Amino acid sequence: MTLHNLRQQIEALDAELLHCLARRRELALDVAKDKAERQGHVRDTGREAELLLKLMAQGQALGLDPAYLTRLYHIIIEDSVLTQHAWLQQGNSQGQLAIAHLGMPGSYSHLTAQSYAHRRNCTLQGFSCDTFNDVIATVEDGRASLGVLPIENTSSGSINDVYDLLRHTHLHIIGESYLPVDHHLLVKPGTALDALQVVYGHPQALTQCSQFLAKLPQLRLEPCASSAHAMRHVAEDQNPHSAAIGPQSGGALYDLVALADGMANQKENHTRFIIVSRDPIRVPNQLPAKTSLIMATHNQPGSLVDALLVLRNHNINMAKLESRPMPGNPWEELFYVDVLINSDTEQWRGAERELKATTRFIKILGCYPDERIQATHAAIPTNTAPEPTR
Repeated sequence: MTLHNLRQQIEALDAELLHCLARRRELALDVAKDKAERQGHVRDTGREAELLLKLMAQGQALGLDPAYLTRLYHIIIEDSVLTQHAWLQQGNSQGQLAIAHLGMPGSYSHLTAQSYAHRRNCTLQGFSCDTFNDVIATVEDGRASLGVLPIENTSSGSINDVYDLLRHTHLHIIGESYLPVDHHLLVKPGTALDALQVVYGHPQALTQCSQFLAKLPQLRLEPCASSAHAMRHVAEDQNPHSAAIGPQSGGALYDLVALADGMANQKENHTRFIIVSRDPIRVPNQLPAKTSLIMATHNQPGSLVDALLVLRNHNINMAKLESRPMPGNPWEELFYVDVLINSDTEQWRGAERELKATTRFIKILGCYPDERIQATHAAIPTNTAPEPTR
């Protein structure tokens, strides 16, 4: 059999796999509809573990590595859970979703907006914005129904400009999305690494890739408004010695190729995005929920501890605590807090009443589904007999 025939057979199998994955997603939606009727929770981690063990045993009989199958099905299960989240949150609507995002097509924010729309069976009507403030304004004045804003990264930390904007806007956080960020060094075809003189990138991307860039001391670093701006600059630049930091899929839109990948300081480099809207949402009880808020404590010893004790006394788990300076009040702080609870519960309403009595100021930014999908773990079966006790 020729190499060409072998490749044709592989492509045919890949096509079958795509149809199977699409059919599996359809069945996941049917499961979501059944759970909606029964008020059942989306996740059943016990069943997921049983499924993984069964698949690993079947795979071993076919000569497939259990660790490989586990990684593969973690991705498939995550997609299934998030698909059910989206349907339970707003129904299986068809149509177009207008989302404002930072940067032009190809930026990380654009890719996140695209993923958010597609998961809801909608096409994306994107609104490219030059600044975070423009994203907020585009949603506030009704040009877009939603906005996507990056709020923290596992490598470079919190994005303070976004936290500061949340204090003043009347928009509500209605969702979140986690994007794995694999920074690529993108150039015009034929450009050599040792010939590069300048690299363009969003300031966050330049920070996240600082260790890689330090190995190329000849490079001049040029910050850009977004990764898409950086890629377009290189595509249109007459200088053949320039590069951009951005996603490979975005670089393809500008006919750029990758000289390097995995450039981030941390191997696990993810960005958390929030989705903002003019109107709040109600999170179904079947979904794990997260509530975000801002609070200012009294300027006296132990005031922050008193506020946090309210959460503990109501058995509410805190996922994040971020402090920011309070404008006009030197040496005083605002605190941004994420708690793992649905705001539409008596448990939270009791805690909120106590927080209002304990703090100087509190503002609820939004309640939305918690999109952190923890991987299901199952023991990998082995055929190795245990060693005798000595």
